[in-house]
Amino acid sequence: MTQWLGDTIVGNRWLIIGVFLVLAAVASVFLSQFRIDASAETLLVKNNELYIKSQLANQRFAPDEFILVAYKPHDGELFSAQTFADITVISAEYAKLERVSSVTSMLTVPLLKDASAFTSGAEVESLTWQQQQYAPQEMQQLLTDHPIFTDLLLNKAQTAAGIQIVFKANSKLQQLDRKILDIQALTLKRPLTADEEAEISKLQQAADPIRQQLSQQRQQEIEQIEQINQQVAKQAQTFIGGAYVVGQHLVSMIKSDLTSFGLAIALIIAVLLLVIYRSWRWVCFPLLSCAVSVLLTCGLFGMLDIRTTVISANFIALQLILTLAVMIHLLGAYREIARDEPERDQQQRVTGMLVQKLSPCFYATLTTSVGFGSLIFSGIQPVVDFGFMMLIAMLITMSVSLLLFPALLSLLKARPETADFAWLQQGLQKAAAGVSRWPYPVILILVVVFAGLATGISRLNVENSFINYFAKDTQVHQELAFIDQQFGGSTPLDIVITLDPQQAKPDLVISADQLNQLHVAHAAVNAFDATGSVTSLINFTTLARQLNDDKPLTEYELDAIYEMLSTKVTNQLVGAYLAETPQQVRIASRIQDTTAGLNREQLMQQLHQDLQAVGLAEQDYQLTNLFVLYQDILARLFDSQVTTLGLVYLALGLVLLAIFRSLKIALIALLPNILTTLGILGLIGWLNIPLDLMTITIAAIAMGIAVDDTIHFVHNYLQHPGNNAIGATFKHTGMAIVFTSVIIAAGFAVFGFSDFLPSVYFGVLTAAAMLMALITDLTILPALLDRFVSTGNSRQPSAEA
Repeated sequence: MTQWLGDTIVGNRWLIIGVFLVLAAVASVFLSQFRIDASAETLLVKNNELYIKSQLANQRFAPDEFILVAYKPHDGELFSAQTFADITVISAEYAKLERVSSVTSMLTVPLLKDASAFTSGAEVESLTWQQQQYAPQEMQQLLTDHPIFTDLLLNKAQTAAGIQIVFKANSKLQQLDRKILDIQALTLKRPLTADEEAEISKLQQAADPIRQQLSQQRQQEIEQIEQINQQVAKQAQTFIGGAYVVGQHLVSMIKSDLTSFGLAIALIIAVLLLVIYRSWRWVCFPLLSCAVSVLLTCGLFGMLDIRTTVISANFIALQLILTLAVMIHLLGAYREIARDEPERDQQQRVTGMLVQKLSPCFYATLTTSVGFGSLIFSGIQPVVDFGFMMLIAMLITMSVSLLLFPALLSLLKARPETADFAWLQQGLQKAAAGVSRWPYPVILILVVVFAGLATGISRLNVENSFINYFAKDTQVHQELAFIDQQFGGSTPLDIVITLDPQQAKPDLVISADQLNQLHVAHAAVNAFDATGSVTSLINFTTLARQLNDDKPLTEYELDAIYEMLSTKVTNQLVGAYLAETPQQVRIASRIQDTTAGLNREQLMQQLHQDLQAVGLAEQDYQLTNLFVLYQDILARLFDSQVTTLGLVYLALGLVLLAIFRSLKIALIALLPNILTTLGILGLIGWLNIPLDLMTITIAAIAMGIAVDDTIHFVHNYLQHPGNNAIGATFKHTGMAIVFTSVIIAAGFAVFGFSDFLPSVYFGVLTAAAMLMALITDLTILPALLDRFVSTGNSRQPSAEA
């Protein structure tokens, strides 16, 4: 079969090249449509109950889209004429931006001295610094420990002021999103019909161009705000934060990584190929094939509107490395044939190469695809999407490596090939001799070492945050961390409480009994160290009591104050606190992600217990917003890791059984890869690296890639007579295994220079996994084969039968 396939590929080389030229031309047309969606929302599971409920709650309560700019004077004097002048100037500049609807700071909000403001008949809006020109000392007195504005418009230490830039909503997009959510909300009661699914798809297509344009406009707005902030750079340090600022930073960073690291990996591959093969032809043709592979994939993704996200952003590097890995094994066989049988012409050499390597290379790409395919069953939508993307990429890699590359290779002139590195060949032969001589000690040592590493699995944790995705020395981390620590947290957590209608009074916004229930719930939320800003109607009662000489007010007086302040002042800051039909109140809190020892799962569990302890039944309240959704993702990670690894072990075991048609050989081939995955998971635990949406993919991906070399080794071992099968296998395949492992590890290690920490962990740990796989493939695998498999009686791979 392989002889016929080899002859067919070489005989139809011009047809194959022509087909790929046409495909490349088509892909180039759609390349411009390839898009990146690296927003924070792509990290969330959107089609589950929690997401839909959070979106419904946001629709009722959430404030407008905003950016928070923190102004920190260098001299430490926040309440000064210079600070007021600077905030006035930059606020005016912010207001000129096209989408800005309002700019709010401590200079523009009403500041009340006492309760007479509510009865004097004066307009509350006139009691601002802009109108009254309060002196700095008076401003400090009015804002010290302010129940509403502290953590929103100035920090507790009074060393920095906040400026909230509120943006106008796109009415068309808002309408489309509302229609989409209305249909999605039906899933809370029943599955959607085919017509409803189609309607969502239609609405999403209509909304997508608006979202794309809005994303570009947001990026421009951030750049414009940063330019405006430069006007006060001599007097103060400025920081930018906000819900979508993280997403925009992610987009910028991912775009940069795709370009810079893709080029860096290509350069490293070129250098390594030149060092290994000492010929430019073995640099140019493999890189050309890799480039075609990536072009076809990106073009196909553009045509199908499949977008890369934070999780899948490294697919270009992955595909470059995986395509090259297949070609290195092909080149190893080609060069060996050229040296051993120099009289063969070029077409005969390429055909011989395909006869030797077509089956193991096909099986190798198949098992890699199985590794990626296991991610589809992770239960986490962003990881599922990554799995689908890489399955498509692997099909293209297989086609380019096993069709286009041999076709191109057959066009070259036959030349003498340089000898491989003698010192490395000698080292491999010594390793082969050592394994053959002491198989049991080798097996025992490797098992003990990897078992010791695997004990680190018990230390795995899933604690993470968006802030920690960025390296600590980057500007984005420093800005987000400052706002998180100084302005009441980063990640919103809302508690929506459904009020008892029997306690309601028709002439009041909220009754005294309902307010008392809210008060104890507010206190329960505020009791946690990790909760920063906590805001609800209770903040109004606290302010009113302060202004009334610490004397309580009647429910009717409080009602009047809420109506007066909420509609004119605070809705634009933190959103509405009360909604009708059904009557619900909202406690808006933000979690400080930089809190030392923060355990999100424990916080959620304890918060549920505390809310129920103060008299709220489970059905009377709901936790919503980004903190809940992100915690839902983190909570799934352990189960997802177990599921994907279990599936990849089972699937690869079945594939190996189908390839070698021997349960014993399949188990022997599987064992080194199991040790590698357990070892890398243990290393993650020992290094105290948290599991996240990228690190949970490492074990499955590493096993899918590493098993390629295992297949090549076992396949070659079964082709040689039993007397010196190990030595012959090391000579024939050992070099290619070393080269592929080193190149793959070097390629992934490049990501260690990224500012995006999930990419750093993904790259460095995958590189470590490849080196672990190299060690197991050249030690415990040959030891097991030499001890338990006799090549004279063993089954041949199925394709060779």
